[in-house]
Formats: sequence, C-alpha cells, structure tokens
Amino acid sequence: MSMSSDEVNFLVYRYLQESGFQHSAFTFGVESHIDQSNINGSVVPPGALVSIIQKGVQYVEAEVALNEDGTLLDDSSELALIDAVLPDIVATKHSLLQNSRSMKPEFGIKQESNLDDGHFSHELNYKSHGEVMDLDGAANDVGNHRATILTGHESEVFVCSWNPSQDLLASGSGDSTARLWPISESGIGSPIVLQHHFKELENHKNMPRDVTSLEWNNDGTLLATAFYDGQARIWNPEGELVRLLSDHKGPIFSIKWNKKGNYLLSAGVDKTAIVWDSNNWEVKQQFGFHQAPTLDVDWQNNNSFASCSTDKIIHICKIGVDKPIKSFQGHTSEVNAIKWDPSGSLLASCSDDLSSKVWSTKQDSWVFDLQGHKKEIYTIAWSPTGPTTASPNAPLLLASASYDTSVKLWELERGNCIMSLTKHQELVCSVTFSPDGKYLASGSYDRALNVWSTQTGTLVHSFHGNGAIFEVQWSPRGDKLAACFSDNTLCVLDVRNL
Repeated sequence: MSMSSDEVNFLVYRYLQESGFQHSAFTFGVESHIDQSNINGSVVPPGALVSIIQKGVQYVEAEVALNEDGTLLDDSSELALIDAVLPDIVATKHSLLQNSRSMKPEFGIKQESNLDDGHFSHELNYKSHGEVMDLDGAANDVGNHRATILTGHESEVFVCSWNPSQDLLASGSGDSTARLWPISESGIGSPIVLQHHFKELENHKNMPRDVTSLEWNNDGTLLATAFYDGQARIWNPEGELVRLLSDHKGPIFSIKWNKKGNYLLSAGVDKTAIVWDSNNWEVKQQFGFHQAPTLDVDWQNNNSFASCSTDKIIHICKIGVDKPIKSFQGHTSEVNAIKWDPSGSLLASCSDDLSSKVWSTKQDSWVFDLQGHKKEIYTIAWSPTGPTTASPNAPLLLASASYDTSVKLWELERGNCIMSLTKHQELVCSVTFSPDGKYLASGSYDRALNVWSTQTGTLVHSFHGNGAIFEVQWSPRGDKLAACFSDNTLCVLDVRNL
C-alpha cells in the first residue's frame, strides 16, 4: 500500500481542522489545492492522520522487536514517535536489544506523543435532540443545573449566536448548514435548517463546508452567516434566505453588524474587509489595506471599525475614508482577535506572540502590553459596564484565553493580571462574560464548559461534554449559556441559579 501526496495533504488538512487550527487549515487547503483533489472526504474517519502514524509506529515496534528468524526479542519496550521516524535510532536499538539484555531498562521508558488522536472519550451518554439532563451527581460537575443537548448537525458545530429579542439560538457547522433552535420553558422546538448550497460543493465532495461565522443584528430581525465558499448570506428568523452576498474571493473569517444595523462588515482570506449597506445589500466600501488574510473585525461605532490580520498589523478604518485613519504595529506574530471595549475608546488585541495589547486612537503605541501567557492567545472578551451590571462602578476587565490552558483576567486601570483561572487541561478557545458581569464562562478542548465568579475567581460550575468546545455564548438575559462541540452537538445550560 502506498499514499499519494494528495492523500497526505488531505490528512494533514483534516488534522489541522480537527485540532482547531482553522486559520492554518484554510491556508494549507488553499496552498495545497485540496479542492482540486479527487478524495472523498466523507469516508475519511476522524483522527485518520494520527491513527496512521500510530499504526506505523506499532509496525516499526514490531519490526524492531523481531529477530531475523521471526522470533520475538526478549524485550517488551515501546518506541517513542521520534524512534519510529529515525531509522538510525531504530537500528541502534535493535542492535542493543540483541547484544545486551542489561540495557533493557534504559530503552524501556515509554514516551507519549502530544499529538491529539482526534477522538474524545465519552463521560456522559447523550440521547435525542432536546433532552434535558439533570447534572446533579455527575462526575466532575459542580452544582445542580440542567443541560439540554441539541443534536442534528452532521459535523462539528463551530459557532453560535443568540437572537437578542427572542429565545432563538443560531448555530453554524461544518455540515454546510446553520440551524435556528427555538428555545422556551416548555422545551426545544424542531430546528430550522439553513442550507448553504454552492455549486462547487457538488464538484468537490471533500471541499470544506464550514459555516465560519454568524451573528444576529441588534434587533434580531436578520441573521448573517459566512461560509467557506466566500459568500455571506442573510436570513430572517423564519429561516428564509433574504440575500446572497458574493464579493469576497475566499473564505470569510468574521462577520459583524454595526449597532444601528444599517451596515454589515465581513472579512476573510482575500485580505479585505467589506461593508455592505443593508438598505440595498450593495457594497458600501471595500477596504484592502492588509497584506495577508484578515482574521477578525469589530465595530468601534456605527461608522468606524478595526481589522486585524496575519500580517501582524491592526487598522482602524472609517466609512467614506479611503485610507486607514489609524494603524497599530507592535505585535510580532499574527493577530488572532480584536475587541472594542463597551465605550469604544479602547481596543484589545491578542496574538500568537503570547501577548494581549490594549490600544487607544489617541496615541500611536499601545496603552498596555499584557504579558503572562505562555502560549498563543486565541481570543479575548471585555466585561460589560453600565447600570445593568451587578456592580455599575466595578473596574473594566479584559479576559484572555490561551493555548496554555489558562484564562487570565486583567484590570485596565493599571493593566495588571488580577486572576489566572487554571482548571482547564487543554487549550481554551472561547470566553464570554454574563450580561451582569458577575460570571465568566470558558470553553476548552478538554470538553469542559467552566463558569467562574469574576469577583473571587471561584469555579462555580463545570459541565463536561463529549467533544472539544469551539465557542461559548451567554444569552442576552443571562439565563442560558450555549456551547458548541466537536461531536456535532450544542449544549444549552440553565444558569439562573448559579
């Protein structure tokens, strides 16, 4: 049996996707022309790359453990991954095993690879869509709360967004659909399926089918979804397609409404950000200032926004102005996410350079350089402020989530880290504050949805699902918490009695 370069490329691409490296997967897929291969991705099982590597290691182990006559060497030690790919080491080990039994202990140490095997163990046995589960007494879960598991998606669920005016949750998946889940006190209604049809999907069965971003407008009358095909789609709450927006030349990474709802902003791999006028759905303005894929955008107000990129630069742009009104440089690696604080006066950014930074349009350099994480920082979130919060005069906080498994809380009067939340076991890729600011929720690849007190840093609730968590979102009223899982499900927690 042999493998072609196309097959190897596809396995690497799938591994990057399954491991959560979405940006890397997009870039690798484009450069290796994944969409032009004839591989049927639907028949490739999860974790295929690591499974093949593991089987290869086992084969080499078996080869090393046999004498020339086929009998088993008097040794049961295991190879590390590095042994399997370095034949000189294998030969040396073989020779040592044959010539000196006294060396067995030295070569009998088991080393574990840090590769994710693409599978997740099941702690809880979920059943049909919409089933309510009482978590009292469940292992590793704190408190007595109820979880509803939403099933129906046929691939990983990457993103979700709560409708701000009704109990309606939107979700986006790798199965080429978004779904609208009506949620009430009496239960979960049947979801409305929003199909993202695209002719290229018919020609290339293995082409990614990810809904990459979605968001409701401020009054909940329109949902915008972004798809891997580079098109944005506008839907109403009844699931009817209102408009198809097709000016991007590649996958869209981020899509955001301004507060007024008259403009929609999208950005992606084609290095541009586009502002669409919701009155006629024409392009209001296209901004092409980045030199590499644009990873995130965020509105400062109804007319100005920030964008960030793998080119390490942040631009502040304004509708009607043909150049950035401000550009920030200081990160030394790609900038993964940006967020304006509730007042629109401070912009936070996070990067693969292990830092978060806080910027102000009133100065050229950063206001704060927040150092402390030991690995890449995936995302950030600001605490809410104002009279509706639990403590209207509480200090403004910034939460950062990192690949180092921790979440850090920073106060922005002096730029100090006031809490480091370290209960997660794997990378943390989503954080969200409750609307009253009393709690922070975090989702991790360790399958845990954790809820923390922002006053004490105490872990007040922890729910463990059956897959890695890609995103967590608090409902506008603060009574529900949603999480998106890699096992094709969503979880909605009742958090009224934390």
